[in-house]
Amino acid sequence: MTIAPATQEIAPSSAAVTTDEVVAPAEAAAPSVNLVTSGNPYRVILKLALPTVGAMLLQNVVNIVDMYRFGKLSEADATAADAVFFPSLVILWIFGGSLSAISVGTQAFSGRRYAEQRYGDAGGVLLNALTVAGVLGLLFTGLAYLFKGPLLGALCPDPHAREAAEHFLAIRLLSIPSMAATFALKAFFDGVGKTGVHFVASAIMNTVNVALSWVLITGAEPLGIAPMGFVGAAVSGTVATYLGLVIMLGFMLAPAYRKRYRFFDFRKFSRRLTWDVVKLSIPGGLATVAVMSGFLVFAGIASKLDDGSTIGPINGAATTLVVTVMKLTFFACLAFGTSTATLVSQALGERDPDKAARFGWSSVKLGIIVFGVVGVVEALAARPLLGLFQNSDAVLDAATGPFRLMGIITPLIATGMILTQALFGAGATKYVMVAELLLHFTCLVPLAWLLGLRFELGLMGVWSAAVAYICGLALAMGIKFKLGGWKRIRL
Repeated sequence: MTIAPATQEIAPSSAAVTTDEVVAPAEAAAPSVNLVTSGNPYRVILKLALPTVGAMLLQNVVNIVDMYRFGKLSEADATAADAVFFPSLVILWIFGGSLSAISVGTQAFSGRRYAEQRYGDAGGVLLNALTVAGVLGLLFTGLAYLFKGPLLGALCPDPHAREAAEHFLAIRLLSIPSMAATFALKAFFDGVGKTGVHFVASAIMNTVNVALSWVLITGAEPLGIAPMGFVGAAVSGTVATYLGLVIMLGFMLAPAYRKRYRFFDFRKFSRRLTWDVVKLSIPGGLATVAVMSGFLVFAGIASKLDDGSTIGPINGAATTLVVTVMKLTFFACLAFGTSTATLVSQALGERDPDKAARFGWSSVKLGIIVFGVVGVVEALAARPLLGLFQNSDAVLDAATGPFRLMGIITPLIATGMILTQALFGAGATKYVMVAELLLHFTCLVPLAWLLGLRFELGLMGVWSAAVAYICGLALAMGIKFKLGGWKRIRL
């Protein structure tokens, strides 16, 4: 991986983050040619997105392997694992994933400073972001252990499933500090256009994760390893996250990056810069909490369909199955989105908002084409795809219809996620937060309850609410991006 030579360091700015509609000064000097954003927009987007797509798909491969190995357990254990895997991951992401918000501010600031050729200041952004990540990672770990019991009690009515989730989270929550630090590191490298860094870390850590999961979930008698079931997935996942963090720190310490960005120039540590990054990230964190909380309640509503069932948590297991397989699509869409965020941020750093808009719409067009094809495959081959990870006919029967439904609207999923990340890259985090809060708690959750439970439309009714939410997200983000107020945000 080569880095374009530095031209000139520019003195640090004292400007703090302001609101979404503050106009950037017209007299700011444009930086020289930025190789990250130069060239055909489609080619530039793909160059940045493909390593990110690879990294995120590798992460999802781990979840798919876990689901596959769960299917090799006894039918009762496999169904219980399927039923609680999604709620357990959502709880993990409410606390650990919400810290991914630090990546919003880190990527937006580092991208702008890189485009302005203020490389030392870009390194200072990472120094401050890692400090925040370390403190909040420990704090959120404590909160997660405090609240996991009540959350599982509400989401997992089946005692066998709830016990499995308790054991899983008791280990998996230990990875929250490493997740937080890795989010900051990934956001920095993405922000300066080096998306391949996280791909390398992801390839190594997820290979280790898959190998450990394969052995620990169902055991390895020749090695004297007893089956650990759901807990085996937690152990392998936690080990892998810390391995990934070590690899990312290794890149940070590499001479090429250390000399250019001067990460350890502690004069760059600034309470004001820390607050600027946090202030930009807080709405992103609240948006993440809204997303995770909304889907947690969504999963709980799906599980309510199993109340009184004599054949186990079929609807809960079906929802977990659909989400797990669809995460391949979600992560790929997110990869296009985070790459678009880098390009939007850097184009704004170049004082070229029209270029930023072109990157946003070009990414949407690519997303519609690519994920349109993916969605057709998902809709047409729903049952065979789901059958790779589940051997219960009852669960497959329940999951096939919702999975087809999600396949049909995959281009809208791509549009909404890409534009959400583009707005994050521009710094319009408050708008995204408000939109997500409204869509989850005035659309997704109440509609899922009304259609699934009140009108007794079952799991298809619950997932129809997800369709309404996705349509609303694509519309809300599309309107905001089209209006262009984000072009005047100053960082």
